[in-house]
Amino acid sequence: MTLIVESNSLPFERHTRHSRLRDYFCDKDATATKVDEGWELDLSWPADARRHVDPGLGRHLGLWGGIELSDMAVARRRSGKVLTSLYDTWSLLTWSEWVAGKRSDPIDPITVLHIDDHRDLMAPRLAITAGGIVDMITDAPFDVRDPGSVLAACESGAVGMGSFLTPFLHAFPNCDVRHLCQPPKVSATTDHVIIETTVVDDLLRPGVLRPAISLEEGEGVGPGRYRTTPDLADWLADVGDGPILLHVDMDYFNNRYDGDGDWIDRVRRHDPDLTSVLERIDEVTSFMRASGIVDRIVDAAVAFSPGFFPSELWAPAEDRLRKGLSSLYE
Repeated sequence: MTLIVESNSLPFERHTRHSRLRDYFCDKDATATKVDEGWELDLSWPADARRHVDPGLGRHLGLWGGIELSDMAVARRRSGKVLTSLYDTWSLLTWSEWVAGKRSDPIDPITVLHIDDHRDLMAPRLAITAGGIVDMITDAPFDVRDPGSVLAACESGAVGMGSFLTPFLHAFPNCDVRHLCQPPKVSATTDHVIIETTVVDDLLRPGVLRPAISLEEGEGVGPGRYRTTPDLADWLADVGDGPILLHVDMDYFNNRYDGDGDWIDRVRRHDPDLTSVLERIDEVTSFMRASGIVDRIVDAAVAFSPGFFPSELWAPAEDRLRKGLSSLYE
């Protein structure tokens, strides 16, 4: 896919420009070529092994039919209520499909169980226009309640791994988000109020507003609230009535790489061994079953996050997760 942006929107220095494009597009690679009209951007899914950080990645893609690195972004499969993918972008699609199947509006307050080493609350590459929200890469309409438009935005890269939760919270501000996270990212329970806000775009559509989420300190849980905690009891405390959506990013259990090419030099890494990872999966899933939460989950998404969760752990971790949440996979 090729786009044109204004000449003054990107720096001329090559490394600075590369960094700017990586920050903006996140999951996709963007190559800029100077043309008369400005900069021509060529967008593609990453195919370079160095981009994905994990040195063993190529050896473990057999679990996905031996796909190429550039295919990882769109790889997914469903079993029962669970959509399993490599990129957790697709959590938004499966939730959108559940919403479309409800055929009712408004939907009861939704609890989102977010098991992840990240918040995933970045601003997607979506524009707020007088006619509605549009994909800034393809200019196609976007609506969380329309799975076809969500599919297209995930495929274009307008919605990505770090931003899939933001449009859902804009569409359903009554969500009660429960974010389970481990040290070193999170060491104590904190509560926030979810604030729908915007950011100003500075590349594809300079000056146009994009949907964003901010969190302001506030006590307690419930609709419109976001709790972050490392504690299982705090995580599921006082979950209200209504549907529950589950998101599991496997980097919660081990985030050795954290998308960082310099990961080996980090002093504080979340890198437990396989035995510890499997034990933690058992702890989380057992607690969920004992709390009666699993039976209330209406849709679930599991992602393996290449370049974050080590690929040599994929197979044993998935097997253990499927055993712990077996009723969701039926």
